[in-house]
Amino acid sequence: MEEFLNKIRQCTICSDQLPLGPRPIVAAHPKSRIAIVGQAPGTKVHESGIPWDDPSGRQLREWLNVTNEEFYDETSFAIIPMGFCYPGKGRSGDLPPRPECAPEWHESLLRKMPNLKLVILIGMYAQKYYLKENSKKNLTETVSNFKEYLPNYFVLPHPSPRNRFWLKKNPWFNQEVLPFLQDAVAANLLD
Repeated sequence: MEEFLNKIRQCTICSDQLPLGPRPIVAAHPKSRIAIVGQAPGTKVHESGIPWDDPSGRQLREWLNVTNEEFYDETSFAIIPMGFCYPGKGRSGDLPPRPECAPEWHESLLRKMPNLKLVILIGMYAQKYYLKENSKKNLTETVSNFKEYLPNYFVLPHPSPRNRFWLKKNPWFNQEVLPFLQDAVAANLLD
């Protein structure tokens, strides 16, 4: 596994498309039980090299009801972005994840983790890639129908502070989805 992760971390497939250059961010272990498939690292994560080392990561850990220590224990959580490097800035936030990463690396990486019990798909890029035609017409519909994708996948919106309006508009997420998510995470980590 470590050799494969090093290969990912040396990737330069799309280096000419990256404003800050390549710095693939990934964390995994053969014993990982839950995989978190997010979008792509932001500038803060690009600088630190630590996945989810930003306000979105703090919110995600709160949603999962786990400590920093639990979250960064690779035997518990694998962290696999759709795009491993910071993609650049767009008009209303970061650009979408680079499309080369997931097809190049995800399948092989997931096969190296035979103990995976749950894959958490964060945001529409991960959901469209993994759920394909089973994703709904938009993120809200996909997340509101989260039980359809269990036990293999758990779908979430992005925990970015930019999504505070979505969270306020959809109070059912905190009331119905988060308790179910926390129970699923706890059960899969103990199982």
